[in-house]
Amino acid sequence: MLEVNNPRLFGIDKSNRDYTNPETWGKNQFNSSFPASLACYLFSKNLKAIYIKADKNMDRNISTIGIDELFGIDPLGEDVFYSFETQFIPYSKYVVGSIPRNDLVIQRLSTNECVSSLEIKLTALPDNSTCDLEENEFGSEIVVRPDTIVYLACSIIKMFDNDKDALVNAIGNSCNDIKDWTQASEVLPYIPEMIQVIHSIVSERNDYQVPIIMEPIWKTNGKSPQLADNCLDVFVWSNFGMLKLFMPSKDENLTSINRHTRSMVWLFKMLFDFTKKGHFDGSAIIDELSYNTKNDKAFSTNGCRTHSIMTCPELACPRIRKEEIKNIILGGGQNLLSPERRFDAIVYNSPDLFKE
Repeated sequence: MLEVNNPRLFGIDKSNRDYTNPETWGKNQFNSSFPASLACYLFSKNLKAIYIKADKNMDRNISTIGIDELFGIDPLGEDVFYSFETQFIPYSKYVVGSIPRNDLVIQRLSTNECVSSLEIKLTALPDNSTCDLEENEFGSEIVVRPDTIVYLACSIIKMFDNDKDALVNAIGNSCNDIKDWTQASEVLPYIPEMIQVIHSIVSERNDYQVPIIMEPIWKTNGKSPQLADNCLDVFVWSNFGMLKLFMPSKDENLTSINRHTRSMVWLFKMLFDFTKKGHFDGSAIIDELSYNTKNDKAFSTNGCRTHSIMTCPELACPRIRKEEIKNIILGGGQNLLSPERRFDAIVYNSPDLFKE
């Protein structure tokens, strides 16, 4: 018989969230808490996450990563602390002002050391762009926040901690002539050089790429609200693998700056400023380099594009079955969930309304 009076999530025994509090089970918190627990559950089953990296030529390199390696600590050990919506202090030295909070920072209790930091994206499979395709063509949409570009820049800068001159040389002087970075017309001619610089960094520091986004997927039967039998798995993007979500191709003839290209410009400007000043102001770069597009998000990439990067047996058939969810959400926690009530969802799930 299931326990119903001690709501909690598997593996998340020590954290800055109180799972006996119903508010902790609201959408905004559950969408980062559950993925952390799912990763712990994978670890308990001796399963690794699917790891998406980029090789030296910026081509997809898909492998696996253990959850202990991903988190930088035994995820089920006594020394781990899960700190959600927290600043990753080791990156503070690279930025002006305070570093933004990240979805999950994992700490070692005995030393109070921050050992890892991850953006978490719990995504549906399929998304709207792929739900009418064959099942083996399903993909998920990923939406990335501007703050994640700050963390991306910091993760690259850290690769050069022991050789800052190498980063200075990689960035070069070609963009010194940009007088006004806020004007797309001034920046556009330099886009090919920015692309080349980032490609060179990927090639030169390829062995140093690190995880930056954890993307658990939940799969439904097409666009229905019913979970597939095999419905859950965990994908991880490295900082270089993440570039494949938004980097323009080398031969792309760009006449304007869209969200994807803008994200690359943000990244380059952060690296550029760091080589000139020893730090960068991520907030100012994001606010000022908007190019007439809202900056509520950095970019979104739909399932048609992510499928080709993520495709693997685990995308087609996730390894965690729906009946295992009761091993992850424990103690009656499901009763505290408070999903959004959307009129379109209610109408869609009420076919009796349209019977004559």
